[in-house]
Amino acid sequence: MRVYVLNMRGEPLMPTTPRNARILLRDGKAKVKKRTPFTIQLTIATGENKQPITLGVDAGSKIIGLSASTEGEELFSAEVKIRNDIVDLLSTRRQNRRTRRNRLRYRPARFNNRKRDKGWLAPSIQNKINAHLVAVGRVHKILPITRIVAEVAAFDIQKIRNPDIQGEEYQRGDQLGFWNVREYVLFRDGHKCRGKKGCKGQILNVHHIESRKTGGDAPGNLITLCEDCHTALHSGTFKLNLKRQPSFKDAAFMGIMRWAFYNKLKEKYPDVSLTFGYITKNTRIRNGLPKEHAVDALCIADHPTAQRAKDFFTVKNIRRHNRQIHKANLLKGGKKKRNQAPYEVHGFRLFDKVRYEEKECFVFGRRLSGYFDLRMLDGTKISPSASYKKLELLEKSSGRITERSAVSSPCLKAGVSTANV
Repeated sequence: MRVYVLNMRGEPLMPTTPRNARILLRDGKAKVKKRTPFTIQLTIATGENKQPITLGVDAGSKIIGLSASTEGEELFSAEVKIRNDIVDLLSTRRQNRRTRRNRLRYRPARFNNRKRDKGWLAPSIQNKINAHLVAVGRVHKILPITRIVAEVAAFDIQKIRNPDIQGEEYQRGDQLGFWNVREYVLFRDGHKCRGKKGCKGQILNVHHIESRKTGGDAPGNLITLCEDCHTALHSGTFKLNLKRQPSFKDAAFMGIMRWAFYNKLKEKYPDVSLTFGYITKNTRIRNGLPKEHAVDALCIADHPTAQRAKDFFTVKNIRRHNRQIHKANLLKGGKKKRNQAPYEVHGFRLFDKVRYEEKECFVFGRRLSGYFDLRMLDGTKISPSASYKKLELLEKSSGRITERSAVSSPCLKAGVSTANV
């Protein structure tokens, strides 16, 4: 275990051992600054010898791998889980806005008046890029990082769909010659219902396999159904045993974010460079390391033989607060039901870290009666109904929850050192 150290000005120094940290705290030469990762701040002036530390960043659309290391030792290892609910939340907000505009009172549309600034990105993409920048910034606050290496990737989506594509075929997509997506889907399905076997319905509809809110209007998410099958499907009397075609949202995100992320890093930090996935894969295989995001980040930092950190941090980004005041559906009598829970219940907020029966866990659900649902970060249930009187508050929720585990790799769990593999 390593204890991270800040000087009197709040600038990061090289980490120390728990023993040295206990001595500094006992003698009043340091104070606790942060609990997870455990960080102390010195109250006296000391020498500030630093070593070159490289931060490897394994960028991703769902999980970010982070590894800060010197040539001989890994000092920080973590995986950050990014939020993926932005699209659904924005779709719900858009739906509610349309309801207010069309059903309650009419207001002229404003979409023609909107102007997007240069470099504008969709909110779902911007949120993920910001999550990458925040994750890098949080490591910078506890370690004197001297160099950043980020792995980026560009995916050829048409090549993924058709490995043999080449030349002019890139300009001649599947929908070439069709007026719209609906016409293409009807042609693709042969203008026949793909619901019940042998169905010969004449009036055809185009159905979204996955909700339009999250699945979009891509042809892979659309299927042709006759009007009878479509109505039966939505009424629940008929089930469609069919999954949508593969989605390429993650690949598209990586293609969009790579330069935006890299340019933002260069604006904030002096020494930033890029690497690519095939180099990371070659380094990992050559050194016999397991396939993990944090391990990939260690290879990206070009320190695959460094002694692995024994502390591993899992970070999950969460929604701070639900800003929708009322639920969309009205109760009897036209009454609106509140959609927001109280900010605090008996002094505890959602996702606060607490201690319950000598176990550190998080508040995943609260009741006004004072009984809470406690779980670990991975969803492991600690108690479905624990009294608030038995809880000890450890950390307040702050938009992300962090959990420390004792080992960071299957190799370490098996008792095998990866330092000299």
